[in-house]
Amino acid sequence: MPIINLKVSGQEDPALAQELAKTISRLTKDILNKKPEVTVVTVTFVPDYLWFVNSVSLAQLKTKSFHLDIKISDSTNLKANKAKYIDAVHCSLASILGNIHPVSYTAIQEMKADAYGYEGLTIEYKYINNQKK
Repeated sequence: MPIINLKVSGQEDPALAQELAKTISRLTKDILNKKPEVTVVTVTFVPDYLWFVNSVSLAQLKTKSFHLDIKISDSTNLKANKAKYIDAVHCSLASILGNIHPVSYTAIQEMKADAYGYEGLTIEYKYINNQKK
């Protein structure tokens, strides 16, 4: 169901990537009620000298940043849940990464159920099929 792409400033660190993936997966389950068994998280590291805010690199600013992009099925979460998720992601990643720049983003993309899926089937098809059981 959810696919999560997390970009983090800094050098590649497999242990940090694992910690971030676990944290994001837990928040996604606990706040957005998404099933862990179909939650995918990818973590990409971008060197501080290649990440810019207002044309100034994070290396120069001596800070960290992240951008989390999550795709979920349309209309499966309330505005309050999405706001809580964005806050929890920000607080959790700030705690893990340390000094993060205020311009660190979380983007929730809501995908139409007939245009999104896994196992070669749309979410809409899976939903309808599960209703028949």
